[in-house]
Amino acid sequence: MFFADKSEGLTYYVSDPMLKGQEFSFGDGFMSQNLPIIKDTGRSDDQGSGTSVITERKVQTRAPNLYRVLLHNDDYTPMEFVVMVLETFFNKERAVATEIMISVHSKGVGVCGVYPYEIAETKVALVMECARENEHPLQCTMERV
Repeated sequence: MFFADKSEGLTYYVSDPMLKGQEFSFGDGFMSQNLPIIKDTGRSDDQGSGTSVITERKVQTRAPNLYRVLLHNDDYTPMEFVVMVLETFFNKERAVATEIMISVHSKGVGVCGVYPYEIAETKVALVMECARENEHPLQCTMERV
């Protein structure tokens, strides 16, 4: 299986036998896969018929940015509702939820958990929606760790 890139005059050969018989194009994201690739320049030099280089793509991954989900104290939301929110949306045991609720009440803010951005954003939205449906002014926010 080979690929021709006419702009650079390079031909790419797939050296993975598992991909035999499959067709790819550069638009399929093939080059971003972590597969060994043989690059044949097709040029001849005095010492041989052509040059070949075996390379392997290195995929660098990094941990996602994490965000703290915070509950803020107010004078109107019942403590039992805050405990219910912590149990329901953050899967906290009653004892842990009660400790966080007391922290929110005494310090003004409490950490519900630390999550990647999308999960933190979803949890904040769910808590805020639940508070509004139950006519409580509870505030839930997120901040980058």
